[in-house]
Amino acid sequence: MTAAAAQVEWGERIPDPEWEVYHLAIREARRLGIPFAFGGAFALAVYTGSLRNTKDFDFYVRPEDRDAMVRALTAAGLEDYFDRLPYDRSWIYRGSRDDIIVDVIWAMANQRARVDDEWLTQGPEITIRGERLHPIPVEELIWSKLYVLQRERCDWGDVLNLLDAQASAVDWKRLLGRLGEDRPLLAGALALFAWLVPDRVDHVPVEVWSQLGVSRPGREPPGDLSARVKLLDSRPWFTRQLS
Repeated sequence: MTAAAAQVEWGERIPDPEWEVYHLAIREARRLGIPFAFGGAFALAVYTGSLRNTKDFDFYVRPEDRDAMVRALTAAGLEDYFDRLPYDRSWIYRGSRDDIIVDVIWAMANQRARVDDEWLTQGPEITIRGERLHPIPVEELIWSKLYVLQRERCDWGDVLNLLDAQASAVDWKRLLGRLGEDRPLLAGALALFAWLVPDRVDHVPVEVWSQLGVSRPGREPPGDLSARVKLLDSRPWFTRQLS
């Protein structure tokens, strides 16, 4: 993805009360000198161009900075969400103010990885309402979402949207290195991707399929994209159709 510090198109669609809370947290983090990047729905919007406002903002920080980031949120007027709804404190801290949530994340929920400097520095620089920020890299975003395949929640729809928008820009060597022995997860997602949007198969390098131990699918006619999208979910979810 080409980096640009220009205002993102969807920035003004963030409701003012929400942005006020996020902005206070951003300013406090910077006042304390905490390196961070953002993830979640806003990072997804950077890479797909489509904002799904979830009324929360995800700060990614290194494990050694989590306590400082909690202090930043407290200074910004947010309270621990744990008393309202208990959560797993081993990887996340949740702060809230006026039903707006700000998360501090320093590890994957499954403890497969902890946030390191690459999470914070390798994403493009963008501007949201005058604030120059970095999302987590698309590779880390895909990597982390591949593990979210639960009964109550599945992020593979996000993975498919990310691949559709960014497959030609992904640093596949770095993503494969991050996945390590968990590469079969990516192989499964790419097989689904090739079925859903065969016109994008060429955006994934031949050597990637080879390293995953699977044959590269042949490029089929595009077919009826809408029909295939609806087979997975009849509700609107695929960015290319929503744009």
